[in-house]
This record gives sequence, structure tokens and C-alpha cells, in this order.
Amino acid sequence: MFSRLCSSTKVLASRASSWYIDETHQRYHRIFRIPATLVESRRPTRVIMRNMASGNQQFPPQKQEAQPGKEHVMEPTPQFTSHDYKPSNKLRGKVALVTGGDSGIGRAVAHCYALEGATVAFTYVKSQEEKDAQETFEILREAKTSDAKDPMAISADLGFDENCKRVVDEVVNAYGKIDILVNNAAVQYKAGSVEEFDEERLERVFRTNIFSHFFMTRFIVIHRHALRHMKEGSAIINTTSVVAYKGNPKLLDYAATKGAIVAFTRGLALQLVERGIRVNGVAPGPIWTPLIPSSFSEEESAQFGSEVPMKRAGQPIEVAPCYVFLACNHCSSYITGQVLHPNGGVIVNSSRPLVVDGF
Repeated sequence: MFSRLCSSTKVLASRASSWYIDETHQRYHRIFRIPATLVESRRPTRVIMRNMASGNQQFPPQKQEAQPGKEHVMEPTPQFTSHDYKPSNKLRGKVALVTGGDSGIGRAVAHCYALEGATVAFTYVKSQEEKDAQETFEILREAKTSDAKDPMAISADLGFDENCKRVVDEVVNAYGKIDILVNNAAVQYKAGSVEEFDEERLERVFRTNIFSHFFMTRFIVIHRHALRHMKEGSAIINTTSVVAYKGNPKLLDYAATKGAIVAFTRGLALQLVERGIRVNGVAPGPIWTPLIPSSFSEEESAQFGSEVPMKRAGQPIEVAPCYVFLACNHCSSYITGQVLHPNGGVIVNSSRPLVVDGF
């Protein structure tokens, strides 16, 4: 079960560390000192998409035994950036909070936001994703524009309301506002039959994947959490999935949460439209992220993505521009309650009925 008392930790770099006690809150915090030089291996690279072996094999066979998966041990490492991406200050002056931003799609989104001029904070899972979080912090530190503030990494279990509030409070205390909220944190576990599910597993998946969306955005009327700090022109972007539209017999609970996110996105968009806050979603297809080797067998990981029309998995950098588009007011000011589908060519029925008088 998730701990209800997962204290948050600000990551400020990756090489050396020390501990201190916050006497006010009686919590331990870990501070990472910034190295003089940043990791050269994380320089932008041109995205080259091709099969890595004959037949349907896309990647070397690999398997991670626990979730959340670790990006730094994947082969190849997911591509979070590309020389082909040309930033143009689309998010200058904005403050963005990306949950699950230490790796995969979250890392790519956070990096693109930083390149576009935003100040970026992201969350990660303490003790399990620290190395990925440290690397992402360095990446954002290097990418940030001169007028943006330093990035922030916060460890938290977002399945519980008090932890979500703590994250929002830390970001607002540091930056004074939140303009963009990306609800992206998720877990998935493969199961062959509904008989394999138990209450603990269902609670874990639903708390992480959909409860966190509510907790980060709820209490609108009494002005608690993120919405208290979001003004007209702000944006909320939720990560759903192609499985919300086409289903997946091996990911039944995960697909159910992703379907719930679609409904949540549409309903919340209608709630907040009068406040000038846009709410949209992104439904990625098979994207090469740490969820894959930590969810599937070696054979399944090796063939991942070969089933879509493009015959390959996507990379996080191929998804991240969707989040930039939806966060940028001059790109998407007339778009709310919608979902974008970067999925390698899978045709989905994403139509929505007209809502009249609540029916």
C-alpha cells in the first residue's frame, strides 16, 4: 500500500548530497549540489526511427522487475529531445508542474517546456526514481532560458490528497503561481484475467492514475490546491492512452483508469471554461518509456510497437510537442475538452456527443 506520509524532497542536482532537518515541519530534506559540468551524454540528438533487428523486433529484449521503471537502465534510452525541435518562447514567463516528469513522456514534456521559456517543476517517486530525477533536473537546468527560474524536483506519492497539496504548496511557495498542470504520473501491470486482480492492486493503480488527477485539481469552490493558483489563460493537460479507446485485454485496470481520464478531461473542461482555464488530454499510442520493460516480458518489450500502422514504437519527443501545443495560448486558445492522438496511425473513435441540459 502507498504510504500516506511520503515527505517531499527538492532535488537541486545529482552528484553530491547532504541532509538537513526542517525544524518547522520536522521533516528531512535531501539537497543535491549542482555539478560544474552537466552530463554530456544528454545533449540533443537527431531522432532516428528504424527497426533495430529483423522481423518484428524493435528493441533488445529487456525486463525490469519492479515499477516504476528506470529510464537510465533501458536500452536504448528513450529519446526526450531532438535537434529538429525548434523552440520559440511559446511558454515564456509560465510556470509548469509536470507529475511523473522524471522519465519517459514526462521528461520530454518538461524539457520542451523549459526550452520554450517556462519554469518547470516535476514530481517523481522517492527512493525508486532518484537517479532519473537527478538526470532530468540537470537536463532542465541546462535547457532553461535566462529569464526562467531554476527547476524543482519533488518526491511524492500522488495517490493521496495531502501529498498532492504539499506538492502544489511547494511549487507556489517557490514560484508564486502555476500556469500549466500536466497530470502524467501512472503505473500499469499486466494481467491475463480479471481473476488476477485484488483490492490492493486496484487501489494502487486507480490512486496513481486517476485519483491523483482529482487531487491535483479538485476543491474548486473552496479554492484549494492547484486551481487556487491558476488564472485565466492557464491550462491543464491530462495523459490518457490509446487503450482508453480500443481497450487492452492484458491491461484491464490501466485501460479503465485511462478511460476515466478521458471523461474527467471532458467534464472538467466544461466546469472551468467560464474561468478561462482550458483542459485537454493527450492519448499516446505505444511509446518507448520505462513503463514498457517494467510491465511486459522480454519478448513483448522487444516487439513493442510493431502492431501499429507505422510498424514501430514512438519516442517521447514525438509526443511532447502535443503538450506544448495545448499549453500555449496562441496555439490552442480555442481548444478545450479535446484529446490529441499521437499513436502511430491507430484510428480511434474519439467523437463526443453534444451536451444539452446535462444529457
